[in-house]
Formats: sequence, C-alpha cells, structure tokens
Amino acid sequence: MIPILLIMLIAAVDLCIKGEIEARDDSEFPRELPMAKGWITIHKSHNPGFPFQFLKERPDLVKTVPMVLISALGGVLGFLLPKKGYWTEKLVLILTLGGALSNYYDRIRRNYVVDYFSINVGRLKKVIFNLGDIFIFAGAALMIIAQVASGAWKFGKALWGKRKR
Repeated sequence: MIPILLIMLIAAVDLCIKGEIEARDDSEFPRELPMAKGWITIHKSHNPGFPFQFLKERPDLVKTVPMVLISALGGVLGFLLPKKGYWTEKLVLILTLGGALSNYYDRIRRNYVVDYFSINVGRLKKVIFNLGDIFIFAGAALMIIAQVASGAWKFGKALWGKRKR
C-alpha cells in the first residue's frame, strides 16, 4: 500500500504546483525563485509533445505511448510488490510512475504538459522541467546506476572470486 501512496504523493505534489502555475497570469513569468539565489527560474510553459516539443504535431501518439509505458511499468510494479527484496527496482518504478502519471494527467486533461522551472547552469538554462520530469529522470538514473553497480559486482566476483590463494 505504501508504494501506491508514494506514487500518488509524487503525482499530487507536481499537479498542485502545476495548478498554482496555471492559476497565475503569464505576465508573472519568467522570474527567479527567491530562495534559490539565482539557480532556478520559474516559468509557465506548455508542452504539447514529448520533451523538447518532440512529436507535438502527433497528439494521439503523445497520449498513447505514455499510457502504454505507464501500464507496463505498473504491471511490473504489481508483479514485484508481493516479492521480498527488489527494493531498488521498486523505488525506480515508484519514482518513474509518480512523475509519469502527473505528466500523463496533464496530457489527457489539458492536451499539454505544464513545465515550470529551469536550472540556471550551462545548457540546462534553456530546458524547462517540472517535478514529474525530475522524478522520471531520477528513476531512470537510479536504474542505470543499479545496473552498472550490479554488473561491476558480478564482473568483480567473476574476476577475483575464483582466485587461488
């Protein structure tokens, strides 16, 4: 039950922020986030496509692909939840599903995803994110790190585990 609540919490927090951004006049944006000391700028951006406006001219595809992926990830999580262990995989799925559901809700309800902040570092200045995107990215990054670490562990065991002393 806790994993489902965490997914809902992630999606709800992002949707609440999106609602607050949408309720404000366009003239209020962009502006710096006061407590971020110039590192974060708040925007009001509508993205009808995938990241970087990719396939914005194909709205049916932009709605269908996330639905399929969310269903598949939800199925995997449903399979893993009753099993002991698999903590990394479960966390990856929780983070990814929370962010993906928030963005999917936007796609269905608004026909675009609300993006609302940029990080003022290098090329990231030009990219506008939302919290859902960050959770999706964090889930993907955690999975890559876990896979690399697992592969390194197995490689190390294979390499040094059979040494004669």
